[in-house]
Amino acid sequence: MTRQTSVAMTVAVEEALMARLVRPDGQEDLCLATYRPSTGAIRSTALIREVIPPQPGERHVHGNATITADYILRGAAVAEEDGCGLVVLHSHPGGHGWQSMSGPDRDCESSYANLVRELTGLPLVGMTLASGNRTWSARHWDLGVGRDVDCTHCANVRVIGDRLAVSWNDAVCPAPRSTSSQVRTVSAWGDECQADLARRRVLVVGAGSVGLDVAIRLAASGLCHLTILDFDLVEERNLDRLVGARRRDARLRRAKIHVARREARAAATAADGSIEVSDRSICEPDGLKLALDHDLIFSCVDRPWPRAVLNSLAYSDLIPVIDGGIAIDTFDDGTMRNATWRSHVVRPGRPCMACNGQLDMGSVTADRQGLFEDPSYIAGAGQAVVPAGQNVAPLSISVAASLLAQYVSFSVAPADFGEPGPLQYALSTHQLDRLDCSSRSHCSVELDEGVGNRRVELTGRHEPAEQKRMLAESVGPTTRLRRWVDDLLRSANCFLDRI
Repeated sequence: MTRQTSVAMTVAVEEALMARLVRPDGQEDLCLATYRPSTGAIRSTALIREVIPPQPGERHVHGNATITADYILRGAAVAEEDGCGLVVLHSHPGGHGWQSMSGPDRDCESSYANLVRELTGLPLVGMTLASGNRTWSARHWDLGVGRDVDCTHCANVRVIGDRLAVSWNDAVCPAPRSTSSQVRTVSAWGDECQADLARRRVLVVGAGSVGLDVAIRLAASGLCHLTILDFDLVEERNLDRLVGARRRDARLRRAKIHVARREARAAATAADGSIEVSDRSICEPDGLKLALDHDLIFSCVDRPWPRAVLNSLAYSDLIPVIDGGIAIDTFDDGTMRNATWRSHVVRPGRPCMACNGQLDMGSVTADRQGLFEDPSYIAGAGQAVVPAGQNVAPLSISVAASLLAQYVSFSVAPADFGEPGPLQYALSTHQLDRLDCSSRSHCSVELDEGVGNRRVELTGRHEPAEQKRMLAESVGPTTRLRRWVDDLLRSANCFLDRI
């Protein structure tokens, strides 16, 4: 697969750049900034960190704007000292949409690309702001050397605030055509919004009762790039919640991701959609690398370690994470006392999961050590630190709905309102509350905003994932044949449905 490039920044960084690039007199302007790289399996993203304002005489504004070598050299020195790469940005006043480079733009950036790479060790990133509708375009000067230096044009530029705003390069990632089965969806938010949402690369981590339903509904909405990550297998005890899984799936030790892909494909409405699956764990290095290729992540896991990894990358790599879960309380006689479910968007500008009370960092170490698989530890630890794992099908759909509502608010911003912050619903009183959460002073997770590849390493060997993959592969030839026949029959049914 062709390697992609992109750029991401927080809305606070965008505002600082806009203050430098948009002039009251309507002329072009320019500035420099620093970035840290975030390297996924197939995508390299530049995470914009800080603006380097020009000093007097370092740039000239004359309708257009001209940068000086002194400014480039000073900016490269600042970037190198902070372990960063350099970004050169300029504005196109009144411009609309993704901007192609003019001859002077290309000459300017290419003439400094080799020098910047030599000084910082990282490719120069060039960016243009079309101030007419606040659209960014970007490229990484990462190809060739000397006079043959060239750039890879980015697929998108993402700005993370109370909504996820994405600028798209139609030449690299063209807008998909809407299909007749998406008429009602498009009528809810319009063609432009549908073209934006459909192109986003979305990852669902966890293909259990909540994650499965989230994946199905994303596919039904027309998403073209959906990935589902889980290492677990379908078991008989999952069938009261894993709607779409069959007893045959449990007998065949089918992986949950294959059930999720089957059901999501059946619901998909995109003309040329891609639904990929992986049996890696987000706690493994390969799982994290896969996650870094995405624009948005759904966290549908209930263990502390994977949630800690997702919590971290939401800040370190500027990939928003939509997280939530359910807790069911019972009386001593086994009857239900209450059920509560929560949802929130984890991103810069919002408290992390540890700060908002959804992640006990003390239990992450126990999870990493495999103690949650140890019955004696569970017996001695109590429910305060061990996930109860209770859920029922009528309520898991409510959790999925809450996550998807956060997704729509964060992506579409109905009536210009973005995501609402953490929400909690209590079943016993049927009360929905906005939770007043604040960040702890000196939160180490939030302080690592935009560090990219210099993030704190939380991944490692994940034995439960390894064991489940071995179990899936250890079936005999009869079971393998049954799987093959079952897949063949289902594929034939899908083909007949489409003709």
